Amino acid sequence: MSVNVYEGLFILDANEYARDPAGTVAEVEKLFAEQGAELLASRLWEERRLAYPIKKQHKGVYWLTYFRTEGSRMAELNRQARLNERFLRHMFIKIDPRIADHLVAVARGEAPPEEAPVEVVSPEGETSQEASAEE
Repeated sequence: MSVNVYEGLFILDANEYARDPAGTVAEVEKLFAEQGAELLASRLWEERRLAYPIKKQHKGVYWLTYFRTEGSRMAELNRQARLNERFLRHMFIKIDPRIADHLVAVARGEAPPEEAPVEVVSPEGETSQEASAEE
């Protein structure tokens, strides 16, 4: 089986997180450990008001993760995340291997986000690499 890098975004119950931040984060880490996934980065993204109530909650804590696992384990990982009551919502996406290392480094705070390489495709189909920078 091929091993891929994935990004996971969780919306956590803000009340549970306020009462027990370490315990709530431990639930995220436990999910990956039980499924045999290697957690590469895990951090708070932000806490904000939700656009609409989810499970009667109006605020959520957004928790960002990057992890490595086999593609065959994703179905069970999704199922276990749905069963956990501390997770209001979750989303997993497969990361392009060309940018995975940079995204993990940014999430860990090891690299600034504006140095990400960008692939530019000309109308003729030729590609070139450029460094993106916020202007």
